[in-house]
Amino acid sequence: MAAGASSRLGRPKALLPVADGEGNQILLDAAIAQGRALSCDVRVVCGAWYPLIRFRCHRQPSLWLKAPDWHEGMSSSLAAGIRSLGPSVKGVFVLVADQPLLDLNALKALGDAARYVPEQPIAADYGNRPGVPAYLPRWLWPLVLDLEGDRGAGRLLAEVRATRVDIPGIHDDVDTPADWQRIRMLLSQTGQTARQSRR
Repeated sequence: MAAGASSRLGRPKALLPVADGEGNQILLDAAIAQGRALSCDVRVVCGAWYPLIRFRCHRQPSLWLKAPDWHEGMSSSLAAGIRSLGPSVKGVFVLVADQPLLDLNALKALGDAARYVPEQPIAADYGNRPGVPAYLPRWLWPLVLDLEGDRGAGRLLAEVRATRVDIPGIHDDVDTPADWQRIRMLLSQTGQTARQSRR
């Protein structure tokens, strides 16, 4: 999901450069690569700053989606993504575009767990709550579609007792310029190859 206005950052966070020497990739390029660790079908839900981010993105997803009511918050982005899926889909993985330090091995483990038990919701463990990245099985979608405003599925995942998994990097998200400076420094130090095996 990359539909927010990035109001705290002051510019579109999806367009922030990942790190020096990474082929001019932007934050959204990194998120699409993370999505590909989970599925070959990667869909990007946009809103604010569309179509600018689409044309600045180097990696292309399977599908670009514009959430018509993106300004109403995260719930409308989730709804747009879910409504784009066909009747044979068993579940959906949800990622956000501002967590470039996610451990790719942990993401792959989340994907393996979802395929092994496709009826079980799975979410990253934030200690006191579940959150993204997450896997939402199809039976949960009607409840997700009932969400309103700037609410993600975190509270819902807690209510249905989603399995929680450890995914290093979840607390390193980009909301402010200070966040970005700190994360960009970490990105330049570690590189994506190192993050694949970091635990």
